[in-house]
Amino acid sequence: MRTNRSRAAVRQRAAVGSALAAALVLGGCGAEVEPDAKASGEVTVKRCGEPVRYTVPERAVAYEGGSADKLFALGLTEHVHGYVMPPANPPVGESPWASEYAKVKMLSDDLLNKEVVVEAKSDFVVAGWNSGFKDERGITPEILDKLGIQSFMHTESCFNYPEYPEKVAPFEALYTDLERLGKIFRVEEKATEVVDALRKRVKAVEAQAPAGDPVPVFLYDSGTDQPFTAGNQVPPNDIIEKAGGRNVFDGLDERWTQVSWESVAEAEPEVVVILDYGDLPAEKKIDFLKKSPHTRALPAVKKNNFFVLDYNEGISGPRNIDGLEKFAAYVRELRG
Repeated sequence: MRTNRSRAAVRQRAAVGSALAAALVLGGCGAEVEPDAKASGEVTVKRCGEPVRYTVPERAVAYEGGSADKLFALGLTEHVHGYVMPPANPPVGESPWASEYAKVKMLSDDLLNKEVVVEAKSDFVVAGWNSGFKDERGITPEILDKLGIQSFMHTESCFNYPEYPEKVAPFEALYTDLERLGKIFRVEEKATEVVDALRKRVKAVEAQAPAGDPVPVFLYDSGTDQPFTAGNQVPPNDIIEKAGGRNVFDGLDERWTQVSWESVAEAEPEVVVILDYGDLPAEKKIDFLKKSPHTRALPAVKKNNFFVLDYNEGISGPRNIDGLEKFAAYVRELRG
């Protein structure tokens, strides 16, 4: 998944289909949660591999849907000042927490930057490393530390964080984030409740996974000269595996990365997962794969075995489990 999208990229609306019931289980649709302990003083929580001291944030800024969803799932709407939503992200009205988004400010529809955070008088920023936070754009946890602004990074993105890397399987990284955020905001009991509910849903999917060899699956993000796909450090890898499939690039210790069309052809995927976002809708990506000499002979393409995964089901956030449940149902139907 490319993180530096142009401003011109405008997301084509698509039905997400996330169950309202699931949203209610996860976060009570943002219902406020009583802190488990005194909301004063400091707690030490890891930011990737680095122990950091935090006070309870009151003006949090979230970058992208995954960050905001995590906060809303924990019932922290009153602590969220606003969000930055780049063009690639689907409209917030499609979120299970749409009513919570409506209660806070949209600060920008571009990439995260230091200026918007400072202007918002934020005391806490949630984003990923090399997505929201990036040296080249002048906004990193270290820079914000010097400005007295707290920050938190998705554990899933800590794989190659300088000096303090942390490598955790994607779903476990999601649970870790919810638990760490719960500690920062002093809502640890709520965090435990949310994580337990997510784990239960994942176990239910695993129990229904088809017997036999896993279905080989290729995730297509973008790219014509070279495809952009998912390594083993991003949520789609776990979505595919736990549903009864195998990411054909699960041997790559990478997040979102480029591969060759030759390696895709050699893998002979039986299913192609299309990551849906930005100004190139899934239908056009599928059309390209059907016409390209690199891919038109793939088993998945010849059998029309395409599954569309929504952007916010593919980046780290509670909606990963929605994506898992949908893809698992698809795999079960495919296997009969």
